[in-house]
Amino acid sequence: MSRHDHGRRTWHTSSYSSAEGRCVEVSEGMSVQVRDTQNRPLGHIEYPADAWTTFLDGVKRSRD
Repeated sequence: MSRHDHGRRTWHTSSYSSAEGRCVEVSEGMSVQVRDTQNRPLGHIEYPADAWTTFLDGVKRSRD
């Protein structure tokens, strides 16, 4: 996992992300923010933390 500190939030990318930077970054806290690494100036999408947890649980279950 790669971590980047941009301002007040700490952003990280998955260890599964490509080396070319074609991935998303995530900042977790009271809410979860997701942004495109190639288009950071466009902003982010924000999700409630419980919705993000539900999403990740679903992704993990689908991989089993």
